Amino acid sequence: MSLEQVTEDTVLKNGSISLLKAEEHSVAILLLRIEKEELDMKGSGFYVSLEWVIVSKKKEDSKKYEITKHHVLRGKSVPHYAAIEPNGNGLMIASYKSFKVVSVDQDLEESMDRPEKIKVEPLYYWQQTEDDLTVTVRLPEGSTKDDIQIQFLPDNINIKLKDIQVVEGKLYSSIDHEGSTWTIKENDGLEISLIKKNEGLMWPELVVGDKQGELIRDPAQCAAIAERLMHLTSDELNPNPDKEKPPCNAQELEECDIFFEESSSLCRFDGNTLKTTHVVNLGSNQYLFSVIVDPKEMPCFCLRHDVDALLWQPHCSQQDDMWEHIATFNALGYVQASKRDKKFFACAPNYSYAALCECLRRVFIYRQPTPMSTVLYNRKEGRHVGQVAKQQVTSLETNDPILGFQATNERLFVLTTKNLFLIKVNTEN
Repeated sequence: MSLEQVTEDTVLKNGSISLLKAEEHSVAILLLRIEKEELDMKGSGFYVSLEWVIVSKKKEDSKKYEITKHHVLRGKSVPHYAAIEPNGNGLMIASYKSFKVVSVDQDLEESMDRPEKIKVEPLYYWQQTEDDLTVTVRLPEGSTKDDIQIQFLPDNINIKLKDIQVVEGKLYSSIDHEGSTWTIKENDGLEISLIKKNEGLMWPELVVGDKQGELIRDPAQCAAIAERLMHLTSDELNPNPDKEKPPCNAQELEECDIFFEESSSLCRFDGNTLKTTHVVNLGSNQYLFSVIVDPKEMPCFCLRHDVDALLWQPHCSQQDDMWEHIATFNALGYVQASKRDKKFFACAPNYSYAALCECLRRVFIYRQPTPMSTVLYNRKEGRHVGQVAKQQVTSLETNDPILGFQATNERLFVLTTKNLFLIKVNTEN
């Protein structure tokens, strides 16, 4: 990969930082690309790659930079939020589909090749009926029966091939160790038959805690299980609405209350090991937007919590408390849901207002609640209202598509294909 090739990908917003360590200057860049996966027969056939590239200045040449690190992460959805920590020690990603590391490159020559993730072959396969289990192990070439060592115990099993440990540990349940047998098949496979002591008990795993094997499920068994559970399901959404405790009826929900079925998550990856250090399930808390409040910190991200919108600030220096709630926009989560044509979302760095724009013309400004200069009462509840939040609408004098949207404490900047509009929001400062 050359520096010219890097520009072919999409550089994520807020996806680059400048680092100065030990008088050595580096630039960390986060690139996004969508690629087609020919072997994917189930999903859309596409996947998203996030490439974390670090370009450093060579010590012996003050003018020449080179790629020193190239990490690749892959997922099945475009991330809502992805940012490198200011110190370069970590990466945070918020997305509906989790990302996994497929390449960790420490050497420049290795980073040129983008190796694919290697699938590890299971050490053994196993399947079961209500009465017994069958374990299959592939034998090394040239193996004989003298190379096989198998020990059956009522609650344990030990399998060795040429003094190499294959399976060893406590079985999920007891077996008839005297009735269990093994045989060598013609296709260089070792087949082991285990007789269950507790007939009818289906095992979720062969050896407790062992993840090196793969369970092969019988389609007939899956169909039988589905048949047993059929009485717990119904084709109707709410078949008995007049019961004392009827289930939730989706017709009672408003459109803005319906979220995506898949829950999203926020993950942090360590910059040195690229292992996941923190994972937060965001559930149905809809992602709204991100904004830079403090240039020295990572970008904030805003999530919908019930009817409100909450702004969260990541802190890379606080390992035990990495996300801080810094602002709340009252009822913003509810009112923004009705804006079907919204394109960009932003807020002021001092949290005084939030704003969104549609694809064409209209800009909506939501101000934080401010004290009332006059006495106002709620007519239904009779209580005194001390603060009121305001919503304002601005219509641009153009039908050109909106391409950019940025908020400051005093102004909104709206970029179209032909003009840059400036909207004064706070004029008191």
